Amino acid sequence: MDYLLLVLGLGLLLVAADLLVDSSVAIAQRARISNFIIGLTIVGMGTSAPEMFVGVQSALTGSGDVAMGNVIGSNIANILLILGLTATILPFSIEREISRRDIPFGIAAAILIFLLANDSLVPGIADNTLSRVDGIFLLVLFVAYMCYVVIAKGKNPQQAVDEAQEQTQSRLAGKHPAWLWSIAVASLAGLIFGGNLFLDSAKNLARAWGMSEAVIAITIVAVGTSLPELITAVVAACKKNPELALGNVIGSNVFNILFILGLSATVKPLAIVDVNMADYGVMILAAVLTYLVIFTFGRHKMDRIEGIGFLLIYVAYTAYLLLR
Repeated sequence: MDYLLLVLGLGLLLVAADLLVDSSVAIAQRARISNFIIGLTIVGMGTSAPEMFVGVQSALTGSGDVAMGNVIGSNIANILLILGLTATILPFSIEREISRRDIPFGIAAAILIFLLANDSLVPGIADNTLSRVDGIFLLVLFVAYMCYVVIAKGKNPQQAVDEAQEQTQSRLAGKHPAWLWSIAVASLAGLIFGGNLFLDSAKNLARAWGMSEAVIAITIVAVGTSLPELITAVVAACKKNPELALGNVIGSNVFNILFILGLSATVKPLAIVDVNMADYGVMILAAVLTYLVIFTFGRHKMDRIEGIGFLLIYVAYTAYLLLR
């Protein structure tokens, strides 16, 4: 029964997140908010909505391992699985703007969360906790990063306008405001209910299999909540536009660490028990490998052989988790 509830909860999360983004975009456009701001906030955060709701609900229920494991697992899957699969389908170029700004920031965010969450590295501290102060600090960094992105986009305004127009196409544009608000509220309720269903069934499966909540979160929960990014990447690659995958993945990884963990820890401090050094290490390694790929043969391109390498590392890490 838990398997069915897991799939049902995940499906509800994904559908509700998609409808919430569409209705929110349409509402924002009716309020005459600029497409650029909409694309940077609502659309940009849309694919991470499942991780956000799972993270906050995990914090509220005292499941710090699930909140942290979900973010670590999602970030690893985003790079090794999603980028690996995308490059295997169709190799793609890496824009210099992403390689100079976003990828290094993603590496820094991964290292930062490792340092903040491992208090036991400090002599005299036994427990690992992502405190409320840590959460607020991450949220402040997220705001600073978003401001930096806005300033950087301002240097190429026409490109920003073109990207914004492409991002903010809503299927619900032109619908009556009352209908849009009804969909938004129903979608939000669906996210909350689906998140609870997904989380509870994942915990039950962890207990039934004799596995820790952290391992379940890094594998099943993380891949499930990363499905929007995975679907977006595969569709982009099949449409001969795989470059979209990289920006989506890097942005999602930074959002996961700074906003989702920041918000979760601010709501309620996260006690980290079963997430170990290897998990943080693989997350940091994945971010660093993405940066190193830029310099292979000096082509700023991710080739098929590199994509296959990413997939093999992901399979090896998953096997290690299951054996653990």
